[in-house]
This record gives sequence, structure tokens and C-alpha cells, in this order.
Amino acid sequence: MPMQPAEIEALIKSALPDAQVTIEDLAGDGDHYAAKVISESFRGVSRVKQHQIVYAALQGRMGGVLHALALQTSAPD
Repeated sequence: MPMQPAEIEALIKSALPDAQVTIEDLAGDGDHYAAKVISESFRGVSRVKQHQIVYAALQGRMGGVLHALALQTSAPD
């Protein structure tokens, strides 16, 4: 069963409470999403580590119920 955008957002916000999260369903199928995540927690952290933090927040759903997630991460301006 595909994930809903609100579920993805809630999982990310549970790990990064200050995050501004935008989720877009890229294909309309509930399997291919793009996420933009802005969090102060990312300041001074490599892009790879930022993505690892987001993937960890998804609690193993990547590659399972969540097929694809294109990530954009950054600290606030």
C-alpha cells in the first residue's frame, strides 16, 4: 500500500521537529515523491549526512512501501 504525503511529512517531523517539509507526489501513484526538508539540524552537516538523517526518519520504509524519494535538504537561510 503506498504511503500518503502526510505520513511521510509526519515521520520526518517526528525526527526533525523544526523542519519545514514539502512533499510532492511526482507520478501520482503514491510511490514516487520529492521532498524538500529545511532544518536547523542540517547546519554544518554534509549533504550525505542530511539525507541519511531523513532516510533514518522514514524508519526503513524506503525501498518498501516508499519506492522513490528525491530529496532536497538544507539549513534555513
